[in-house]
Amino acid sequence: MTTYTIGVVLFKGFEILDACGPIELFGMHPKHFKTLLVSESDREIASAQGPKFIADHTFADSVQFDILLVPGGRGIRQEVNNKTMMNWLVDKSASTKYLTSVCTGSALLAKSGLLNGVRATSNKMSFNWVAAHGPDVDWVHEARWVEDGNIFTSSGVSAGMDMSLALIERLLGEKAARDAALWAEYDWHDDASWDPFARLHGLS
Repeated sequence: MTTYTIGVVLFKGFEILDACGPIELFGMHPKHFKTLLVSESDREIASAQGPKFIADHTFADSVQFDILLVPGGRGIRQEVNNKTMMNWLVDKSASTKYLTSVCTGSALLAKSGLLNGVRATSNKMSFNWVAAHGPDVDWVHEARWVEDGNIFTSSGVSAGMDMSLALIERLLGEKAARDAALWAEYDWHDDASWDPFARLHGLS
C-alpha cells in the first residue's frame, strides 16, 4: 500500500480553508495520506483569520514530500517577494511527485517559475494580480481547477477541496474520491470546467 506524504506550506496570513479543506479530505484516507505542516522558520503561524497553527517542520528540516500544497491568503502578497520561500519551493518541487496550489497560492508557484509553460488557474477575484506574477504561464480564466501533468492548481478557497478530490481520484481511483466526499458530507463539483465565479468577475 502506498502512503503519500503531503507538505502543506504555511506562512503568516494563509487562508484557513485553503489549507484545512484539502487536509480534511486527504485525511479521509489516513492509510494513504500523511499530512505535515511546514513553514519557513517559525513553528507557530497565524492564519489570515487569526487562529494560529503549529508547523511540524521548518524549511531547515530535511523532509521529503510526495505532494506539496501551497495555500493562498492575504499573506501571499508579502510571500511573492520572499526569495527564501520561492527557492525552497523550487528545490522541493524537484523531488515532489505532485505540486498543488489553492487560490492565490499559484502566484508563488508562478513567481518562482514553476508554472512556466503550464496551464494553471487561480482565485478569480485576484486573477489579474496573480497572472501578473507569471507572464509565461498559460492561465486558464474559467476553471474550477486545472491539471497539467503532475501540477494541480485551483480557483479560490473552497475550490481547493474539489481539486484535492481530483488528486485523490488520480491516485486512488474514483471510488476513493467519492467516498471521501461522502464521508465529509461535501458536494464535490467534479467538473473542472464549472466556474460561475469567472463570469462574476468578468473573466469569461
